[in-house]
Amino acid sequence: MKSAYWRLLLLLLFFTSSTSSAWFGTKHKSSGASSSSSGRFRSDEASSSSSSSSPFLLNRFRSGSAVVFPVHGNVYPVGFYNVTLNIGQPPRPYFLDIDTGSDLTWLQCDAPCSRCSQTPHPLYRPSNDLVPCRHALCASLHHNDNYDCEVPHQCDYEVEYADHYSSLGVLLHDVYTLNFTNGVQLKVRMALGCGYDQIFPDPSHHPLDGMLGLGRGKTSLTSQLNSQGLVRNVVGHCLSAQGGGYIFFGEVYDSSRLTWTPMSSRDYKHYSAAGAAELLFGGKRTGVGNLHAIFDTGSSYTYFNSNAYQLLISLLRKESGGKPLKEAHGDQTLPLCWHGKRPFKSIYEVRKYFKPITLSFNSNGRSKAQFEIPPEGYLIISNTGNVCLGILNGSEVGMGDLNLIGDISMLNKVMVFDNDKQLIGWTSADCDRVPKSRDPNSKFPDLSRRKNKNSYYKCSSVRHTLSLAAHVVTVVVVR
Repeated sequence: MKSAYWRLLLLLLFFTSSTSSAWFGTKHKSSGASSSSSGRFRSDEASSSSSSSSPFLLNRFRSGSAVVFPVHGNVYPVGFYNVTLNIGQPPRPYFLDIDTGSDLTWLQCDAPCSRCSQTPHPLYRPSNDLVPCRHALCASLHHNDNYDCEVPHQCDYEVEYADHYSSLGVLLHDVYTLNFTNGVQLKVRMALGCGYDQIFPDPSHHPLDGMLGLGRGKTSLTSQLNSQGLVRNVVGHCLSAQGGGYIFFGEVYDSSRLTWTPMSSRDYKHYSAAGAAELLFGGKRTGVGNLHAIFDTGSSYTYFNSNAYQLLISLLRKESGGKPLKEAHGDQTLPLCWHGKRPFKSIYEVRKYFKPITLSFNSNGRSKAQFEIPPEGYLIISNTGNVCLGILNGSEVGMGDLNLIGDISMLNKVMVFDNDKQLIGWTSADCDRVPKSRDPNSKFPDLSRRKNKNSYYKCSSVRHTLSLAAHVVTVVVVR
């Protein structure tokens, strides 16, 4: 069987001359259609099984690859950011909200669906490749190892969010079609949730197909891609203040240009800084310190604990005195808004009246990592032309002493969460410019342009050299 595989591989290397796709995935055993513990789950027809990933391709992708997705949406008035993922066989597009505060990627699912909201696309039809109840991925979704397994051959889950939104479903494997930055397209088998019972507290909740979990757990797509040797365990995003931007798995940045602070080893669920931060206003110390912060794209706005929030409100009101700004008590867009002599059209008209806010993180007791939030990183212009504060009181929504850095304060920054090195990094950036696979400024080689089949490139992160074929190839793994 091995000799047949290598003969086939050599033939493909010789004849293939165009960008194609390759099958990837962990070895699994197909399961028949089944019912969940509630008797409602129904899977679709059997999908093609996959086999262990080829060592040839694993070595090729291990260090020098990344996946980049364009992002759509904005902080206001849309209120969320999403990406398009192609999932299933054949691949179908789905719009997923991006959330670095949770792990599980899931789709509203026709299993059939008990409670589903309006979706931009037809409901996802699940594969029958169920994840067993005692699988490591299933265990990572539960708080302890003593969870019940009423149906041993399937993993039931329930995920709840801070805004009381929830999804109940079954964990399964299906195929994701991914375009890598070196021009190669792969079909990667990974886990996702089939959500057949959703609760939406807000009846005006925007239509969505599902959620893209980018957290630190085993079920996040970053962790799954890393476990298959396709990318480093790094996820990041660059959200544009103009709307849109991009997210990425793997490395698409120059680490020397970023400011870094250690990631907390205690909070294994969220991207939180290890060191406490001090609050600065206009570059000056405020006396508020010991702030523990979480970076979370699942929130449009930023939340400070009650002490930090009340001090910030006091400073802002003091600064606005004597300026052409008056509090707009009738504007209910956010708790605190101001109006001018005439409606504002852009945040840049009013930024001169406000000072930057800085979170100064203590990095191992040595240098301070400064996370600066300019006025456009904490203000919005409402639809009535007022300027409103996009930092809210987290203590009022049950966050206690935690501080959450939301989308608004990460605008126009490349944010990098390096799970391998346990670091969080950031730098100012033009988020309207989405990295492309053949970008001349990309740090990755363009494999499709290499004419000499004996040419090499150096994989700096693993410090060895790989020999690559002249063309992108289709690899068929013999099962």
